[in-house]
Amino acid sequence: MTVPEYDDRLAKRNLIILIASQAVIGAQLPAIFNVAGLAGKMLAPNPCFATLAVTAMVIGSMSAANPLSAFMARAGRRAGFIAAALIGALGAAISAWGIAQGNFWLFVSGALFSGVYMSAQGFYRFAAADTASPEFRAKAISWVTAGGLISAVFGPELVKLTAQAMAVPFLGTYSMVIVLNLLGIGFFLLLKFPAPPVRVSGAPMGRSRMQLLSTPKILVAVIVATVSYALMNLVMTSAPLAVVGCGYQVSDSANVITGHVLAMYAPSFFTGHVIARLGVEKVMAIGLVILAGAGAVAMAGVDLSNFFIALILLGIGWNFGFIGATTMLASAHAPEERGRMQGLNDFIVFGGVTLASFSSGGLMNCSGSSVQAGWQAVNMAMLPFLVLAGGALIWFAMRPKES
Repeated sequence: MTVPEYDDRLAKRNLIILIASQAVIGAQLPAIFNVAGLAGKMLAPNPCFATLAVTAMVIGSMSAANPLSAFMARAGRRAGFIAAALIGALGAAISAWGIAQGNFWLFVSGALFSGVYMSAQGFYRFAAADTASPEFRAKAISWVTAGGLISAVFGPELVKLTAQAMAVPFLGTYSMVIVLNLLGIGFFLLLKFPAPPVRVSGAPMGRSRMQLLSTPKILVAVIVATVSYALMNLVMTSAPLAVVGCGYQVSDSANVITGHVLAMYAPSFFTGHVIARLGVEKVMAIGLVILAGAGAVAMAGVDLSNFFIALILLGIGWNFGFIGATTMLASAHAPEERGRMQGLNDFIVFGGVTLASFSSGGLMNCSGSSVQAGWQAVNMAMLPFLVLAGGALIWFAMRPKES
């Protein structure tokens, strides 16, 4: 029997499950990002290494992107998501063991495995688009991202409940992350996708990775996605350290991150409609402008209101830039190129995020004589990358339209 290329009924069924997965299992990401820098500072032999666990997590995500995409192309989305949840549980267990033993490097090594789940969650948006028609695709990508709205509240609330729940700080948080990953397996078993196509000799293989990246539409989508995600991570990683370092409480930091993650996902309820109305390039450009506004507000002062407004703008800018870039990318490759292109895209995106998270700790803790100077350095670092992404969009808009 021939499976239709598009099936919006099946796409909507899977979309509901993916939204629930993003909401519940995905809560581990804001929870980990909230405490990893603080736990790292508690364990690290040098404060410059405070955010190294976040960097390790992103390295794990980057490293897993291509193999995970290839595995899903062979075994299916469901098998890939289940495997990633199991590895995520293993990573949380290793990090929890490191915290219990006071071993910084064990704590960091667990974060590498946690990155595999992070990589898998990045594929939710592609899974939502797999069987969606071109008319429904932007909405599917947008709505699955909206599941993060619940995780935006759930994750930081878990931190408040678990960070000091055990004798060793943050051990309870990582123990809860183990439970979330194991719970995820039940969600993923409900997913239903057409069986991956069996490769037939002589069937079209599609373009190579270099040919794909040399396609202007794909190149611009990858650049904007990478810049949007990397800058969001750069600032978000240092934000808890900056908030606490400026004299506020850990609960204030959790509230700032809650506002940020809400802003990341709340626009997703209408981002697809905005893309349909304005066009994907304009939405991506708006996202970059909002990211620039976030940096300007952060540099204007260190009142708690500055942190809230800057991190909220950071979330909205990420949403428009990243969802817009994902939508552009999804329409720029053929079905037989899907696994190759999606893995390559996320490898590049999380490569950028790796550099951002690694730089974040150094800029925050080691680039000035005070917390305020470090926070200024983090936000100043956004500028050249915003210029790069904006320049790429302008170049693409000025090119002759392809027939």
